Amino acid sequence: MHSMTGYGRMSVERDGRQLTVELKSVNHRFLDLSFRMPRSFNCLEDMARRLIGARLARGHVDVFATYRNMREDSKKVTVDEALLGAYMTALDQIREKAGLTDNRGLMQMAQMHDVLVVSEAEEDQEALKSLMEEALTGALDQMEQMRAREGEELRADVLDRIDRLEKMTGQIEERYPATIAEYRQKLRARVEELMDGATVDEQRLIQEVAIMADRSAIAEETVRLHSHFAQVREMTEAKEPVGRKLDFIVQELNREVNTISSKSQDVPITNLVVAAKSEIEKIREQVQNIE
Repeated sequence: MHSMTGYGRMSVERDGRQLTVELKSVNHRFLDLSFRMPRSFNCLEDMARRLIGARLARGHVDVFATYRNMREDSKKVTVDEALLGAYMTALDQIREKAGLTDNRGLMQMAQMHDVLVVSEAEEDQEALKSLMEEALTGALDQMEQMRAREGEELRADVLDRIDRLEKMTGQIEERYPATIAEYRQKLRARVEELMDGATVDEQRLIQEVAIMADRSAIAEETVRLHSHFAQVREMTEAKEPVGRKLDFIVQELNREVNTISSKSQDVPITNLVVAAKSEIEKIREQVQNIE
């Protein structure tokens, strides 16, 4: 079980090139990737998506790539010949009209604005691809380790709350027969009070109690709850992502508990149901962060 929250970072330096990849992930219903990379790495985005998609199933992941090329051939300087020619023509006109001595030199011409153009040399795409694969793989390794550690904490918390819910369900099951007996006693006392000492129709009394017992029966709900508890425990041991399945099971847990609440008028059972709803809500919050 993995969390969807994680961080990973890896720097790789080779042959005068340095690439740092950072990954940050948070909750998301699906796998959602956002890239911030230098333009020279744009052609590698599809490859990066495949690498991440093979390792992660869910979560919003921000991918930050920082690149430095420290090689001597990383820059190239060219001459803007058209601009240089325009400067030369303008200087000739000044010399002729002003009658000045022509003392232009090489360094003076090179220092004229925008005559020399500095640009990035074309990158070796195979070298960039190799850097990206290594740096991204290392960052993913770190992120998965962090997501696994947090996932283990989530797993322990969810299982602890499932144990509490199962205990509460057992208490509800133990309490339920007493609610029928108490209802029968209250009904008998009320009928006797209304009939002012007359003989109570036992058959009719039994029918009324049977109707009440049928309407308030919670055996189906408690059986399904125990089944859901077993499913949750099984899912926490699964090797594949189970976040969506757990989210569905939590909804079913809430549905069964709500049904028990609507059927029962017993105060102790109602109190147990309120406590169970609180535990289910806490599980739901945890499940939102499970991959």
